[in-house]
Amino acid sequence: MLVRCLVALASATLTVHAAVKISGERKLWHRLTLTFDGPKAAEDGVPNPFRDFRLTVTFTHASGKQHSVPGFFAADGRAAETSARSGNQWRVHFTPDEVGAWRFRVSFRTGPDVALTLDPQAGTPLPPDGLTGTFQIGPTDKAPPDFRAKGLLRYTGEHYLRHAGTGERFLKGGADSPENFLAYFEFDDTFDTDPAPNEGPSAKQPFLHRYQPHARDWRPGDPVWKGSRGRNIIGALNYLASKGMNSVYFITYNLDGGDGKDVWMWITPQSRDRYDTSKLDQWEIVFSHMDRLGIQLHVVTQETENDRKLGGSAGLNPIRKLYYRELVARFAHHLAVMWNLGEENNTPDADRKEIAAWIRALDPYDHPITVHTHNNRAPDFYNGLLGDPHFEATSIQGRMENYYRDALVLRERSARAGRPWAVFGDEQPPAQIGVAPDDVDPDHDVPRIHALWGNLMGGGSGVEWYFGYQYPNNDLNCEDWRSRDRMWDQTRYALEFFRRYLPFWEMKPVPLGDNRALVKEGAVYAVQLPRGGAISLNLPAGTYSVHWYDPRRGGSLQQGSVASVTGPGVCDLGKPPSDPDRDWVVLVRRQ
Repeated sequence: MLVRCLVALASATLTVHAAVKISGERKLWHRLTLTFDGPKAAEDGVPNPFRDFRLTVTFTHASGKQHSVPGFFAADGRAAETSARSGNQWRVHFTPDEVGAWRFRVSFRTGPDVALTLDPQAGTPLPPDGLTGTFQIGPTDKAPPDFRAKGLLRYTGEHYLRHAGTGERFLKGGADSPENFLAYFEFDDTFDTDPAPNEGPSAKQPFLHRYQPHARDWRPGDPVWKGSRGRNIIGALNYLASKGMNSVYFITYNLDGGDGKDVWMWITPQSRDRYDTSKLDQWEIVFSHMDRLGIQLHVVTQETENDRKLGGSAGLNPIRKLYYRELVARFAHHLAVMWNLGEENNTPDADRKEIAAWIRALDPYDHPITVHTHNNRAPDFYNGLLGDPHFEATSIQGRMENYYRDALVLRERSARAGRPWAVFGDEQPPAQIGVAPDDVDPDHDVPRIHALWGNLMGGGSGVEWYFGYQYPNNDLNCEDWRSRDRMWDQTRYALEFFRRYLPFWEMKPVPLGDNRALVKEGAVYAVQLPRGGAISLNLPAGTYSVHWYDPRRGGSLQQGSVASVTGPGVCDLGKPPSDPDRDWVVLVRRQ
């Protein structure tokens, strides 16, 4: 569809024809892209197309619902393919959250640093300012795990995030490593700025990810750019999704002392206010594939080494404001986004709140916001943020053995503060090991028992796995996610149990000595036995079935030595089907 209108510049005598092209499937939860003809600009030009122009499009549904969506400079509109650095194309991505009729109205302003203010009257209007149009949105036709079948992942005031389309609660299992996932050799202008710290075979040699072991996981019809680029990184995501994982943690800025020093959004490693349109368009291709696979974007925006260096200070300075605006404008339309204010973050709470408020003011979809802790600092790390209206989740780094306690405490504290959080565990020390490869730790007992099941049984929302730095395929040089194939399986087994058998959002965590229970009183009881053994439960009146679940191997529920029990009173649940000294989960349900 091509809509044309005449827009007269109030401050000039000339009349300019402004045009908009609308592309994408016009369906619920699908990305719709509006690309406008506007002033010609260049990434390194004057005026600065990122600071000195501001595109915002307001979308209004027939019901009155409204979203104001920031836009961005798109060079020639095909930068992912052409690597263009200049052009007259300006773009907005929009995700409609209602079927039916929508109309849009364009605000396009210019002036020094106009992009750094929310004042709608700031700057001077330029074509296509004032342009309007309409379009119709039909129902989605996609199927899970595609997020376009489920809708935006939102915070709704519960301890679990929910998909707006289906209402499904979100439990996370995914990859924390490699944190420099975007340091991929086929992205434009991507290189290793400091090879000296590299270890192993790449010691003191430039290193970028190639993900060559995942070339076989790319499938015909999957996206590429420039003919055949991107197959390996797309294949890596295909593999992770095939294991049932639904989240990837990645850093968007690791210069200025950060680990890797190989990921940035700007046209050079030295620039901080000029963005690389072709690189970011190529990122967008990868992120859109993640939507189709049902993989959340965990966007980690800073590191502990640089969180006081972007713009020269820790707070919401102009450079940091521009950085978050560009992130939101380019990527907020994705259906499952977690904004993370920084890994091992040092920013004072007052600055964290100001930055989060700025993101929330820009983000039309209100994606949840979190910040990553220093090692073993949870739960007290969050004391100054609990109850703040712009934070919805944790991002915990700490000993695996503490994940159960952290979930219990932060559920209770966040609820008491009036804003229940989703409790996620995102990094597992010791730093040199993390979650070791399968050939080093084939059983993964500690990660499985204490980090994974500990978080979930404590009422948490899931984990991502960190790979440490001691072994091959580590946090910075992992090329093959199959190195943790069994860990992905064990993660999937846990998520399958919760999704299939438990109304977990209605259940409360209850410590039982060394064991851990989730309880919906009188209806459903799930008890994790980390060390095996026997367990008794004090049950209300009724008859209850007793089944066992193997967290090591997954599969169907199994029958132990006792098939059912009758309350009221203390009931012996019997013995598991095998391996009585290993970890088991017993499921007790009222018949």
